[in-house]
Amino acid sequence: MKNYTSIQDVENLDQLVQEAVELKQSPFEHKHLGENKTLGMIFYNPSLRTRLSTQRAGFNLGMNVIVMNIGSDGWALEFEDGAVMNSNKAEHIKEAAEVISQYCDVIAIRTFPELKDRELDYSEPVISAFKKYATAPIVSMESATGHPLQALADLITIEEYKIVEKPKIVLTWAPHPKLLPQAVSNSFVEFMKKSDKVDLVITHPKGYELDSSKTEGVTIEYDQDKAFEGADFIYAKNWSSYENYGQAGEVDYSWMIDEAKMKKTNNGKFMHCLPVRRNVVVADDVMDNKDRNITIQEANNRTYSAQIVLKKILENIT
Repeated sequence: MKNYTSIQDVENLDQLVQEAVELKQSPFEHKHLGENKTLGMIFYNPSLRTRLSTQRAGFNLGMNVIVMNIGSDGWALEFEDGAVMNSNKAEHIKEAAEVISQYCDVIAIRTFPELKDRELDYSEPVISAFKKYATAPIVSMESATGHPLQALADLITIEEYKIVEKPKIVLTWAPHPKLLPQAVSNSFVEFMKKSDKVDLVITHPKGYELDSSKTEGVTIEYDQDKAFEGADFIYAKNWSSYENYGQAGEVDYSWMIDEAKMKKTNNGKFMHCLPVRRNVVVADDVMDNKDRNITIQEANNRTYSAQIVLKKILENIT
């Protein structure tokens, strides 16, 4: 594995999941791989699970870890070719990426979309520029349109908790007071589609369709109650409209997940990437049900999704 920025960087997804499950049993077995290697973590946006889990994954592999918050610690970077840099941008990505590559053996980046220009966001300006100009491997810790480390952790969690060979997975839109990107949902769909071990259904109000190129071939059900019937896993996530990009549409709070809806499932498990707004996205009676809610275990698997990715990259450069 040379980089890890999308599903396209994964050759055998089901094998990668199995290797992550095995790695979890002996997390310090491969510390020799990261000896004298440095992981640079570059943050444009806030983080809790991604920051801590990826940092721990690096430590588990024996790596040194450098963390930098661009907004408060570094120069504002220019990404446009040919830009006349007479404003607040002090350094161009062309120099910055090469310099960081000299300090770090692997560069992990977290950046969010602006949710103003869909074409610009979906071109992945930050991740694409780092991949173009850096000489070190690039790992996405979430980008404008994807969150591949989260999606891998989700599959690891499903593998551990499934009780049928091919579980029914429902990705359900949930209400939220803020405009949120499609990143988590996009990667979740892409990873579930690539896996041969799940049956995916997406449910959301009309007007909240995701990018059709990503959902092609997936069952879309606009009736949330019907979608929940017989489900083994419910994955809740808000996302803003792809079609009416950056516009605040009507928020239907009746789509909140509660125990009454979960009872329509096949004793289904509740999943969410966290952080989650209680009694907006999901009710307390679901979150406080320890037999139902596996979000904490899911968050724990963020370490092992990051660690298996870093292991694969280190094996390629060692």
